[in-house]
Amino acid sequence: NIGRFDLQWIRKFDKQKGHMGMSCFVYMLLCADDTLYTGWTTSLEGRLEAHNRGRGAKYTRARRPVRLVYWEPQPDRRAALRREAALKRLPRAQKLMLIAASPRTQTPSGTRLSEACRAGAMLERKDYDVR
Repeated sequence: NIGRFDLQWIRKFDKQKGHMGMSCFVYMLLCADDTLYTGWTTSLEGRLEAHNRGRGAKYTRARRPVRLVYWEPQPDRRAALRREAALKRLPRAQKLMLIAASPRTQTPSGTRLSEACRAGAMLERKDYDVR
């Protein structure tokens, strides 16, 4: 459930592995039970499909469907693992602020999360539906 622009950009990055030296990604998924999952991959599109087919992480298998809400390119596997570990240490509120600040983040209705934050909306389950 990512926008057409994001999917085109992701495919372009996946095809051009090493473009600007970036071949890995760190990402966050919003699960159906409103939890966040953080991971890393070399193919965002493939990894998102794997999570939604139940072939991704054990954590997301029982929390489908999942939705890509944040991702950032990393120069290599080592950097991706470091960034993943740093993101996993963040409290949920800080993760939501990071997601809201991302220019690529969209809510299901198409409204940018950062716009919702500026409007004073709370990023809680009652404010947007992930299904």
